[in-house]
Amino acid sequence: MPSLTRKMTKTGTRLRVLATFAAAASLTLALSGCTKLETHSPSSVRNAADAQAADDRTADGKADASGAQARAGGLGTVDCAHAKCIALTFDAGPSENSARLLDILKEKQVPATFFLLGKRHIDTYPELVRRMAAEGHEVASHTWTHKILTDAEPDEIRDELERPNKEIERLIGKRPTLMRPPQGRTDDTVHDISRELGLAEVLWTVTAKDYKTNDSDLITERVLDQSSRDGIILLHDIYDGTVPAVPGIIDALKKRGYVFVTVPQLMAPGKAEPGKVYR
Repeated sequence: MPSLTRKMTKTGTRLRVLATFAAAASLTLALSGCTKLETHSPSSVRNAADAQAADDRTADGKADASGAQARAGGLGTVDCAHAKCIALTFDAGPSENSARLLDILKEKQVPATFFLLGKRHIDTYPELVRRMAAEGHEVASHTWTHKILTDAEPDEIRDELERPNKEIERLIGKRPTLMRPPQGRTDDTVHDISRELGLAEVLWTVTAKDYKTNDSDLITERVLDQSSRDGIILLHDIYDGTVPAVPGIIDALKKRGYVFVTVPQLMAPGKAEPGKVYR
């Protein structure tokens, strides 16, 4: 694995610092009780869609098959209501490490969800964005400059979200429907603007804190310790230790009976609703 370029090292260092502040801020908010974030689980989305399908019975009394069709249509044959599903997600790319990551995912036949940064990432590696989409991965947004949205004015938030939307759509012909707010920090203003732009917010249930270590074994251990059914794993392919950890993570979770899916597959036959937050 080649070392990061100077430009990518600066980006990685900046994100490590931001992530450290995020952890402290999140702890402060939790201890003070001054914020309450309503989130929705993948299983709740599936259950709501199945309940709706059960209500939509045909005239002869047979259940509508739209739920099963939604699982299969464009999403493969995985039914996460019955399979033990988990989603791999990668933030802050693409980077010079992403090509190797895509090779691994292709070899292992594992789909992932990529929350991409715009400046110095999408605009630097457009061919990798195209490859992600072409190989069946979900391409989503992580803002244009990694600006903390809860510290921004509404026009700034809108610009941070709309710029990657437009660039991703230009590259792959499909507009993102998912975004991940930097550091997971969000509020009602972010929800409202996300709804306006057709974006649902996706957080995570598993974090290796790979922004704090390049020890691939430790990254693997942290992921395996936290993983559970319907989990959403947060990793960053911009850091040196992360991509080398991915094969071991995949193999170990497959041995435990997990099936890897994208975030939209995890919710099928339901869909993430713009302006809502999922984890």
